[in-house]
Amino acid sequence: MGKNTGAEAAGQGRRVTIREVADRAGVSIATVSRVLSGNYETPAATRARVLRAARELDYVANAHARALVGAGRKMVAVVVRQVTSPFYAQVAEGVEAEAAAHGWLCLVAATGGDAQRELEIVQLMREEGARLVVLVGGVVEDEAYRERVAHYAQALDASGARLVLCGRPAPVPDIPALVVEFDNEAGAHAITSHLLSAGHRRILFVGALPGNTALDARVAGYRAALAEHGLPPEAAHVVDCGLGRSAGLRAMTALLKESGGAPDFTAVFAGDDMVAAGVLRAVADAGLRVPEDISVVGYNDIPLAEDFDPPLTTVRTPAEELGRSAVRLALRDPEHAAGTHHLLGTHIVVRDSVQPPPPGPAPALPDGGSPTA
Repeated sequence: MGKNTGAEAAGQGRRVTIREVADRAGVSIATVSRVLSGNYETPAATRARVLRAARELDYVANAHARALVGAGRKMVAVVVRQVTSPFYAQVAEGVEAEAAAHGWLCLVAATGGDAQRELEIVQLMREEGARLVVLVGGVVEDEAYRERVAHYAQALDASGARLVLCGRPAPVPDIPALVVEFDNEAGAHAITSHLLSAGHRRILFVGALPGNTALDARVAGYRAALAEHGLPPEAAHVVDCGLGRSAGLRAMTALLKESGGAPDFTAVFAGDDMVAAGVLRAVADAGLRVPEDISVVGYNDIPLAEDFDPPLTTVRTPAEELGRSAVRLALRDPEHAAGTHHLLGTHIVVRDSVQPPPPGPAPALPDGGSPTA
């Protein structure tokens, strides 16, 4: 009779036992216990066989399993791309605050965008007894990602824990995960409409990353707003440079250099506020002014946005509330219902970085040159 793999056992909603690990490794249960506890010396070859069997079966040690059902500490783990990002920091702060309010501990880990590191972190959090694992932020949603997250959800569910996708949609339907996100497309539509209402028709989107769930939704909202105001599809110009201040600085510096100081756009929609910070720096370095020469808007409304020069008009996303909701809703719904989805709203914060476009003849819309969609 064939033996279940760890993934198969997780998919069947049960936890792999220490006996199965022992059978797979060809050793006794006592030997498995000694190897996994790390408190006894064992031959290197035996240790390697046991660890390989535990890894193949996706085994979570009994001591941690007992913690998951109430004998140990109540823990929530929040996994972010980077801890230096103001947005991620606010979400993590919300997770920690709500966890503390319920008497839970919070662990924070950063992946740096590395898929293998994310996998190892999720496995570690299972072994450490985290009852909730919260994955934060948009991702490039390819087949490998979909398979990985489905495995996370099933493995956590099998061990009595819960996966929460925070700020990203579920990659496949009916996985045992809770989704808490905000409406990226609606926020982008609103901020683009704000620029259009001010009279802008040549609006650049800077900071796209094709395949990224959050940024794709923002680009979709931007395009939809342009279309609703009667502009043709070619009026949408999307610069694929990714997120971060340095990305915005490099992209805008190159665009302004190509224009010879006379840009053929009057407004920039930055993919997030840190991209906007780089855009503002590049505009100033080129001897131009915001908003007199170019209007700039951002996304997320990080705490520093109101201290930019000029203060930034942006979309306020409920970052801290996103983290709080991830914990609160997961604790409120202990049945691990597949496909549970909660959508939070956004709104515009109007400051000083937008005004009507400068007077004068409007140059033709660009036809190629910089990276566009």
